[in-house]
Amino acid sequence: MQFPVTNLNNFLELAARHFPERPSVIWGDRQWSWSETKSRTDAFAQALRTRFGVKPGDRVIVHAPNGNQLFESMWACWRIGAIFVPSNFRSMPKELAWIAESTGAKVMICHATAPDHAAIHAPELEHRLTIGEEGALDYDMLVAEHMGATPPMADVMYDDTAWLFYTSGTSGKPKAAEQTHGQLAFIINNHIADLMPGLCETDVSLVIAPLSHGAGLHSVIQVARGATTLIPANASFNTAHAWELIDRHKVTNMFTVPTILKMLVEDPAVDTHDHSSLRHVIYAGAPMYHTDQVYALEKLGPVLVQYYGLGEVTGCITYLRPDQHGQPDRKGTCGRTRTGMQIEIQDESGRALPPGSTGEVCTRGLGVFKGYWNNPKANAESFRNGWFRTGDLGHMDEDGYFYLTGRASEMFISGGSNISPREIEEEILCHPDVTEVCVFGVPHEKWGEVGVAVLVTRDNRPLSHADLKAFLSARITGYKIPHDVAVWETMPKSNNGKITKRMIRDIYLEKDAG
Repeated sequence: MQFPVTNLNNFLELAARHFPERPSVIWGDRQWSWSETKSRTDAFAQALRTRFGVKPGDRVIVHAPNGNQLFESMWACWRIGAIFVPSNFRSMPKELAWIAESTGAKVMICHATAPDHAAIHAPELEHRLTIGEEGALDYDMLVAEHMGATPPMADVMYDDTAWLFYTSGTSGKPKAAEQTHGQLAFIINNHIADLMPGLCETDVSLVIAPLSHGAGLHSVIQVARGATTLIPANASFNTAHAWELIDRHKVTNMFTVPTILKMLVEDPAVDTHDHSSLRHVIYAGAPMYHTDQVYALEKLGPVLVQYYGLGEVTGCITYLRPDQHGQPDRKGTCGRTRTGMQIEIQDESGRALPPGSTGEVCTRGLGVFKGYWNNPKANAESFRNGWFRTGDLGHMDEDGYFYLTGRASEMFISGGSNISPREIEEEILCHPDVTEVCVFGVPHEKWGEVGVAVLVTRDNRPLSHADLKAFLSARITGYKIPHDVAVWETMPKSNNGKITKRMIRDIYLEKDAG
């Protein structure tokens, strides 16, 4: 769609106009007001434009840990119509090199603690600058040099790309989802309406995930309402410190993933710090198991908000309100359709399936991304008759609540029967000794594939296959009970804090398979 829309930078412009002296960003013991953040952002936007010749549509890579520079550079890019390309700070240099080459980025901003990343080679990468390196072409030096400048805000169209959002993916290289000025403006309004009603300038949002991904989008929502973004001083996540910050700054909302939320509510610090200020604890990235939901509700009260969605749909598919959590008759639901979106459960031919039938979750609406950057093959595979195909399997009940049963790629076939790991995982987590679980299929001579359960138990208690089988026998049908059980001390997770079946399956096959 090519018609004029408001540049996303206008949200920052309005926050600075309406709340000039209120805090915009708190990072450790440093703090910036909205007027200061706007001045710094304008200055860096001017540096990009005049020092490096960045034009509308040019790509700017930012490889940095959470901090005010990562936050500001996003808004600076949008001010001049450039495309923001954040990189996960935990990624390898070769992964950053691939991003630079595949996007044709013109400028790269790299933190001084990642010299190998700063030295990557890419054909069109003309300019490099650092964050935190004295005597070099440094971000804060450029801001100081251009302070007082106010570059014109670029005119943008609905489909002008604002952010290349890298999806985690289940195989191969990650794909860059093009999120546009028009799409993200819809997402901002939708997130406020569905996830954080009443968000305003007195709110404080704690950042406990990388701003390069979902937490970055969450910070954009805060700017739209003038709320404060609170960034811990230490880049390493610490549960006890998170609760101390929540208590000290009276945090009202935060975004996280189920595994991190589980760590937070299981830390003893949850009982020693005041968290009564919390109104919205938003989690996404993966479904949260029912037993974990119930425990979190006991600790925090009715503040949990779940949303389901991929980076391609900017999280905008379903949501589960606080009052809808923990309902035993809707165990495992990811909620109902987001405002302004449409969902269908479709079969392999694209035909809509009735309630109760399992198929692929497909969606359409203004929250859907423009497409993958320079990837026509992926676009052709991901869209069908105007619907975005998520690749997730699920079903809807008669009341419009959706349930995910897993990724299509995660389903395995044992003895001719399709098995979705999600159902089995939910039941295993009802065992009092199990804290984490991952179920997947592995090859088997007789049955084609069989299920394996990798577990983490409370206090590393032993749990045999026979014991687990006995526990599950009254809960699920026999052919779904895992053929093997492995108990590990910890569950490996991705850079985004997710349990990745492919990673765990590979490790299992290497060290535990008989």
